[in-house]
Amino acid sequence: MTEATSLSLLQRLRARHDSDDWARFVALYEPLLRHWLRRREVLAHDADDLVQNVMSVVVRRVPEFEHNGRTGAFRAWLKAITFHCVRDYCRARKNHPPGTGGSEFQGLLHSLADPQSDASRLWDEDHDRYVMKQMLEQLRDEFEPVTWRAFQGFALQARPAAEVARELGLTPNAVFIAKSRVLSRLRQESAGLLDE
Repeated sequence: MTEATSLSLLQRLRARHDSDDWARFVALYEPLLRHWLRRREVLAHDADDLVQNVMSVVVRRVPEFEHNGRTGAFRAWLKAITFHCVRDYCRARKNHPPGTGGSEFQGLLHSLADPQSDASRLWDEDHDRYVMKQMLEQLRDEFEPVTWRAFQGFALQARPAAEVARELGLTPNAVFIAKSRVLSRLRQESAGLLDE
């Protein structure tokens, strides 16, 4: 394994501006941000502008990001950037507010600022669930198909190792190893983005 692949995606982004790593990051986060904004009734063109604003700030500021060791540090950092971009966007368009549900959306902004609010908890859950799913999809091609199917059957579908092993012509131990290999690579790649 090369030094580049032994570093997490976040570490690689902070260390250099590699277009493949940025493309991977954008593919991971743009849909999440857009989905999150659209679910809060932000009009599509406003959501596109906001996502672009957020990604622009992230590109500029990610080299400065320092993980403080707290669970969810990156997602909190991203949430803060998103909050500030949305707030600034709403202020700039005060006379032409985006389709944001008016005072309801303003209430959402205030609740996002509170780390104990339901909106913040939902942000955290959406982030972790989505990023893990997408990162697994990005990593899938790094594994032999049988390894991936063993991982999927045992870890994602929660089927018994013996059943998965029989189906794939493996030993139960090989199924455990497949799960371990995939999760190890996921932990490595997602370090700093997802916290255990």
